[in-house]
Amino acid sequence: MKPVLRILLTMYEYAVFYFGVFWFGVLSLLWTMIAVVLQPLLPRDAGRALGRFVIMAGFRFFLGCLAISGRFRFDLTELDALRDEKSLIIAPNHPSLWDAVLIVSRLPDVACIMKADVINNIFLGAGARLARYIRNSSLRTMIMLAIADVQRGSRLLLFPEGTRTVQPPIGPLKGSIGVIASRARVPVQTVFIETDSPFLTKGWPVYRMPRLPLTYRVRLGQRFDPPADSDAFMAELEQYFAQALPAAPFPSSRNV
Repeated sequence: MKPVLRILLTMYEYAVFYFGVFWFGVLSLLWTMIAVVLQPLLPRDAGRALGRFVIMAGFRFFLGCLAISGRFRFDLTELDALRDEKSLIIAPNHPSLWDAVLIVSRLPDVACIMKADVINNIFLGAGARLARYIRNSSLRTMIMLAIADVQRGSRLLLFPEGTRTVQPPIGPLKGSIGVIASRARVPVQTVFIETDSPFLTKGWPVYRMPRLPLTYRVRLGQRFDPPADSDAFMAELEQYFAQALPAAPFPSSRNV
């Protein structure tokens, strides 16, 4: 590529990336200002339904804006097979900070389990509270709320690792997903998130620009029946992820 074209492309990529960061913040803050007013006014069920729909639509709109730029590529269509599913736990691997954005953008009525500091965040907190997302500050309360939510027909998004992957291909799994699946008597649908970049992996600052273009693909894995023995299920699930995921998750040389 000619030097002038390379410079122009680099300028364009910087503009796309930092406008994307800015745009996500603006969309989140706008919805926060609306959600904080609606939460005390709407009945619980109506607030939950509206909150989850707006978050889904907002995330899809945001990803669509990035895709139009040609520097972000998303293949999330396999998730559409789950749109009509009810009472299901969705269990993805967790390579990056915005994995939940990818999945929630395709599915209605998703209950998310979130860290308490995220639910209290000025950009995301009010919307998360309106959607009745579940904070993980108390393990017992989290499990009880998650069971109740999934039994009412919701899809529960729960990352089995509990945090972003530190040591690929998969970190140690938390036992809560097995307990919830066993007690609620619901199946667990595994999901694989694949990317060619370490963008937003553990320790990657939000404002640090990766090399573009970025590609994300989400595909469905094995579905596990409701487990009778949660401990045995967790061992099986961890083995399955370890075997199904690549040991080197970023095969491209664009990982610096």
